[in-house]
Amino acid sequence: MSQAFTVIIPARFASQRLPGKPLLEIAGRPMIEYVWQRAMASGASRVLIATDNEQIAGVARGFGADVVMTREDHVNGTSRLTEVIDRLDLHDDDCIVNVQGDEPLLPSGLIDRVAESLKADDGAAMATLAEPIADRATLMRTSVVKVVCSQQGRALYFSRAPIPWDRDRFDLSDSAHPSGEHDLGQGWLRHIGIYAYRASFLRDYQNLPVAPIEACEQLEQLRALYHGYAISVAVATEQYPAGVDTPEDLARVRELLTRSSD
Repeated sequence: MSQAFTVIIPARFASQRLPGKPLLEIAGRPMIEYVWQRAMASGASRVLIATDNEQIAGVARGFGADVVMTREDHVNGTSRLTEVIDRLDLHDDDCIVNVQGDEPLLPSGLIDRVAESLKADDGAAMATLAEPIADRATLMRTSVVKVVCSQQGRALYFSRAPIPWDRDRFDLSDSAHPSGEHDLGQGWLRHIGIYAYRASFLRDYQNLPVAPIEACEQLEQLRALYHGYAISVAVATEQYPAGVDTPEDLARVRELLTRSSD
């Protein structure tokens, strides 16, 4: 596989909680510009913004980004990525990193980390990241996606449930630790939702039927595992900050970036 990689940032205007999210102002600039700058600071050979919205495209071109206009009927970001790689006629073995357009605090090093993970595993179709979980409360939250890996660093399963389940230490009826704030030790991993793909896999993925486990857990990456594709998982080398999903997230990020620009 080539050592170069391409970052694609899917950006859509529609959002139930925050309409026009990529264009929301943070410390005088649109959110999507911060994401683009983080990607540009990575080792990517090319950074593209993929959108179906002319307003987003105009703003992105205004700060110097390369933009690919896509169809409006994509059901998810993976589908939008596939249109881009086909339109650009990318080689099947090319590495594509999907960076979400609502992560203005994403460290550039994590973009490099996930691309390196895919390049290091010739048998993997895609790669992602994880970070250790140190407390029981986090492990038990269904909003936190957990991943269990093989000795070779490949994903065995992703779940919203607390996996692996420590039969001798965990008890759902345990009231001795209502806050769940006791040490877990080592071995639990929280999934971080940044992905690197081989272009060939993206082309295959759009034709794969939805997997029963995917529909159950509401986790798209389970489709790849169900159909026999390997996913490489690397431990993040930097802390992964949360993206912007709610008005509260937006307020937090605005405060952080305003303070850092003063």
